[in-house]
Formats: sequence, C-alpha cells, structure tokens
Amino acid sequence: MRTERNPTRLDRVFARLDRERERPAHLSVPRTSRHRTVLAVAALAFYLTIVWLVVTTSWLVRLDWQVMFFRPYQQWASIHWFVDYYVVLGQRGPTAVMVAAWLGWRSWRQHTLRPLLTLGASLLLLNITVGAAKYGMGRLGPHYATVIGSNEMGLGGDIFPSGHTANAVVTWGILAYLASTPAARRWLSAISAVTSLGVGMATVYLGTHWLSDVVLGWVAGLLILLALPWFEPLIARTEDYAFDLRDRWRARGGVKAPAPVTPVAAPARLKPLTAPQNETAAREATAPAHITRSPAYLAQGPHTSRSERTPVTPVGSRRPPHPDRVVRGTPSQSTRPVPGG
Repeated sequence: MRTERNPTRLDRVFARLDRERERPAHLSVPRTSRHRTVLAVAALAFYLTIVWLVVTTSWLVRLDWQVMFFRPYQQWASIHWFVDYYVVLGQRGPTAVMVAAWLGWRSWRQHTLRPLLTLGASLLLLNITVGAAKYGMGRLGPHYATVIGSNEMGLGGDIFPSGHTANAVVTWGILAYLASTPAARRWLSAISAVTSLGVGMATVYLGTHWLSDVVLGWVAGLLILLALPWFEPLIARTEDYAFDLRDRWRARGGVKAPAPVTPVAAPARLKPLTAPQNETAAREATAPAHITRSPAYLAQGPHTSRSERTPVTPVGSRRPPHPDRVVRGTPSQSTRPVPGG
C-alpha cells in the first residue's frame, strides 16, 4: 500500500513562495496614538537631559572617563576578535544592504513599495537628525581626548551621539516596525533591542565611543522609530505617485497595464425552503429524467411508417413490378382472374 509523504517545513515554505504575489491588504500600518506620543515626548526629554549633562560636564562625563581608563579591550582581550566582527552589525553600509535586500524581496512579492520607502525615510531621518547633532556638538572620542575630565565638546569631533548605535536601532528596528503580525513584531523588537544594545557596548569596549555617546545613540534611534507613523501619509502618497508614473511609462511605451482585480461580490443568501417545497425538490432531484429517443435499431433521421413507403421490387424477383402491386390496406383497383372461373 502506497502512502503519501507528509509535507515538511521546507515543503511548506516553498509552497508559500509559489503562491501568486498579492498586495497585503490585511496588514495594519502603525498609527499615531496617545501612548506613542507620550513615549516620544519622554524619549525627547531624556535626549535633551543627556545632552545637558554632557554640556555641563556633570557626573556623566566623569563616568565616561572612568570607563575609558578601565580599558575594557585590555581587561577582556580574549573576546576582542568577536567584538571586531560583531560591531559590523551597526555599520551603515552592511546593515543597510542586508535589510534593503530583504525588504526589496518583500516589496516584489507583495506588489507594494511601502517596505523600501519606509526604510528610505528612516535612514533619511537618521542622517538628518544624528548627523546634525554630531557635527553641531563636535565632541571628540576617547582615543582623541585632549584634557582629562573635560567633555571634549566643540572640538571638531563627530561621535556624539553614537552613529553605530543609532543605526543599529533603526535598521534592525525597522524589521519589527514592518512585521506582519503582533507576535512577530514583539519578537523582532526584542531581537533588535538586544542587537543594538550589544553594538553600543561593543563600541565602548573598543574605546571608539564614550558611554554617554551610546546612551544618546539609543535614544536617537528610538525617536526615529517612534516618529515614523507621522510620515506614513507621505509614504503612501509617494507610493501612489510611483505607481502612477509607472503606468504612464507603460502607456507611453505601448505596454498594456494589467487589468485591475475586481473584488468578488458577496454571495447572495437564499431563504430555506418550506417542508412541502423540500419534498418536491427532493423528488425532482432523485427522479430519473425522461428522455424521448428513437429505438436503437433505427438510424438517425426522420422515419416514415411502413405503409407510407414506396414498394420496391428486388432484382431477380418473380413478383410483378411495383406499379401492379397493391399497398396493404387499400382497395384493389384492378380485377384479378379467379381460378376456375
């Protein structure tokens, strides 16, 4: 007896990939809410507080110097090779390419530009906000510090806030922002938080950033993710404009655009039949249909009765020709001799 093999997880994945691409109408776009607004205001207040503590050379600056003199890369030299590779997860080039490749595949499969446009908007906000803060405050890093105990502000540096940390928060957090289900969003949020936290601590370990740089980088990346819902209408308009431009190019080149998919109307509800009608319908359904057909021994076509056929005399027969024959059922027109008369 032959039995079919149960589909494995890999078989189900390929079966899902073979399906027709469709636009994800069921996905929920994050909206601006009171909870998100309160969280964004709190993060902004914390951001300004960190900047103020560094500018005034407070206890946070003294903590930065203590961590720098501790020299973690010398205390735990055995993990230096691993940290050198792990910190790449916060670099703009490699992370942007990996995330853009994944979101580009999603855009192609789902016939939507929202994933790529959202990534582009987040990176643009990251360059504007973090880049402006970096060059505006001009803080030097631990390896280039000049005066012990100073905040090293306004000296032409570009490390406050940490770009590695902010980039890790945004590029990996955008995957959680664009997740399809709430469960996937929670898991990806936790993974991106741990990844960005590790990237920030890796820069402190290597001595390329102060501890306050990393804290401010976390908050800067979080502010960008919290602000993305305010840019969703602009992203939607940009997507519509891109699709309209594509349709115009197709029309100019003589390529017919695919016909829009018309939604299927809801099926009409039928009223249940009463008891007598149910019995009548059941009898009509079970009764064999009466089909009028000609006998099997007759050829197809119109047929005449035997009495209406023209008599034909076979060749070699002794019977008189057919004009002398009398058709059955008709009176005789000629007199035949009576034997013995």
